Amino acid sequence: MNGTDIVLTGARVHCPDGTLDTGWLSVSGERISAVGTGTPPAGEHLDLAGAHVVPGFVDMHCHGGGGGSFTSADPDEAHTAIETHRRHGTTSLVASLVSATPDVIADQLAALQDLVTDGDLVGTHLEGPFIAEARCGAHDPAVLREPDPAVVESLLDAGHGTIRMVTLAPELTGGIKAVRALVESGVIAAIGHTDAVGEQVRAAVDAGATVATHLFNGMRPLHHREPGPVGVLLDDERVSVELICDLVHVHPDVLRLAARHAGRSRTVLVTDAMSATDVADGRYRLGNLDVDVAGGVATLPDSGALAGSTLTMDAAFRNLVLDAGLDIADAVAATATHPAALLGIDTETGSLRPGLLADLVVLDDDLRLTGVLRRGSWVVTPPGVV
Repeated sequence: MNGTDIVLTGARVHCPDGTLDTGWLSVSGERISAVGTGTPPAGEHLDLAGAHVVPGFVDMHCHGGGGGSFTSADPDEAHTAIETHRRHGTTSLVASLVSATPDVIADQLAALQDLVTDGDLVGTHLEGPFIAEARCGAHDPAVLREPDPAVVESLLDAGHGTIRMVTLAPELTGGIKAVRALVESGVIAAIGHTDAVGEQVRAAVDAGATVATHLFNGMRPLHHREPGPVGVLLDDERVSVELICDLVHVHPDVLRLAARHAGRSRTVLVTDAMSATDVADGRYRLGNLDVDVAGGVATLPDSGALAGSTLTMDAAFRNLVLDAGLDIADAVAATATHPAALLGIDTETGSLRPGLLADLVVLDDDLRLTGVLRRGSWVVTPPGVV
């Protein structure tokens, strides 16, 4: 059963306007042809026996998986990472790079170019090198630099239109000017790995920054007399906030506080996953740095600082609902609908409605993944489907 006149029946279909508790969804070719309740249309029926059907996940911050890294400049490793996350429901993926010299980043962008052109990746995300050494986390401090306009322009040119987002620290010399240059180029300016005070962050948002890169992590913490990045970014209605929902980077109570305050229109779940995702514990590389993974938690050997995650989006979805106490509708918005809108792909994916790509995930009663459909073809086939 592969993408032509499939009709999924007997499902809880989570649509933009609400949940169809005994709904059906039909697929013709690569696209959703209809969604409804009552008698389903003709076609090859698959009874999902009450399973949840949600939109395919959109991860806008991911460094790798399955042993493959986007920083390797090896398309085969990139394919491995993409396929790993697809098996966990991520049907749209942005490849994130870490801080490096401009020449290295240019080579990495070149290696990912065809994957973006072919639709395997939505685009790329430069997390650095324009970040603060005091909050650099698992970024090599030796390659950090201020956002010189010529360097910013050279990296945008090297991306050939594939760069969707750049994370920077606005307090660096030229930071606000860089935010404006990114926005004028159609690139999302994100604030992260920053030691800025609130006033500096507000200036960046006024200049056009619209995303908080993994809120709380890699930034000056919230203080009741100095809100810093956390307070300003979480409270400003113009800013969407990334949350790493692995229950390690952010406590479930704080996840709930942040997601409820930001709401469905501003909350985005991301994995920040590295190459060790979905493979065994051990030693890995993230950019120029060694990373030790034990019990699925990635840290730098010397400092013990967190170094990305081994999270997948299906686990993030489940954690937000079962551990942080949010609704399934909140999780759908945070893992699909809102990130798709941020990336400008919501006319193609991110929700379950006719005309959009047939990107969807099937979840059981415990919100565990049992099926993944991408562009009308099964990546993970539900039980009972031949």
